[in-house]
Amino acid sequence: MRDFDFSTIPWQLIIGVVAVVLVLYVLLAAVRVLQEYERGVIFRLGRYGGVTGPGLVLIIPFGIDRLKTVDLRTVTTDVPGQEVITRDNVTIRVNAVLYFQVLDPKLAVIKVVNYVQATMQIAQTTLRSVLGESELDELLANREQINEKLQVIIDQQTEPWGIKVSIVEVKDIELPQTMQRAMAKQAEAEREKRAKIISAEGEFQASAQLANAAQVLAQQPATLQLRYLQTLTEIASERNSTIIFPIPIEFLSMLNGAGGSNNSNSNGAQMMPLPMQQPTAPGTALQPPTAQPLARPLQPLATPQLAATQQLPQQEHPVSRFDPLTGQPLPPEGQR
Repeated sequence: MRDFDFSTIPWQLIIGVVAVVLVLYVLLAAVRVLQEYERGVIFRLGRYGGVTGPGLVLIIPFGIDRLKTVDLRTVTTDVPGQEVITRDNVTIRVNAVLYFQVLDPKLAVIKVVNYVQATMQIAQTTLRSVLGESELDELLANREQINEKLQVIIDQQTEPWGIKVSIVEVKDIELPQTMQRAMAKQAEAEREKRAKIISAEGEFQASAQLANAAQVLAQQPATLQLRYLQTLTEIASERNSTIIFPIPIEFLSMLNGAGGSNNSNSNGAQMMPLPMQQPTAPGTALQPPTAQPLARPLQPLATPQLAATQQLPQQEHPVSRFDPLTGQPLPPEGQR
């Protein structure tokens, strides 16, 4: 096989091929395509050259122009959990979620090295400071107000960087176990309080209805007898072997009144026993005495207070003294 002779190739063809290759390289290095949500910040020889995009962008290659691409879409990031001590000295762990986007690509590239990391650090420090100024009950009850306050403060800090913080949400609040048990006891006590109040209101309404029913029954006594009969019907329908018949209270009071009058009549004349008779002859049995009615009923004894007032003053008796040697009584002190 005969060797190919490159000397036969015209030099014009070689130059043309080299030129085409250079043009292709320059086109590939100078042409950039940016998406709709992207913007390009151009630096020409180290100086700011403007913002371009989206679409086809041409730059000068070989290090003359440098293109920095910035994403304009909203960035969602989680703020790591932070240990926070509230104003009422309760240690909690809080994490949040942050939504922000770039409004000015020039400031986002020129004013800060990494705008995403800078925004995260601002969010963490602001979260600690704001939650540390609030109490635990306020964090649990007014979370929307705290979210708005966080959003305003973080947005003010990131505005010089061309960053707009749209939403800041406190996602989770972790409480200690002791605090959770205390809050559970508080909630249980609050529900018991409500239950007792509702029960008391029900008793009050029931008592009012019973009072109205008593007034109606007092006007028509026959309705009470009908109620008794209805109760007997309900008891008999259950096939019980024992039937309880209700007796009106008025009837029992009448019986008690009659029994009290009989007892007072029988107690009006009391019997006084007579002394035992002595036997008249030997061998004769003693005869039991017969009770004779008194001419008038016995008078009740005086009360202890009256008896105490009617007691006579006690007389003092002289104390007898004896001689320890002779055993003879000694005369009174006045006669010595």
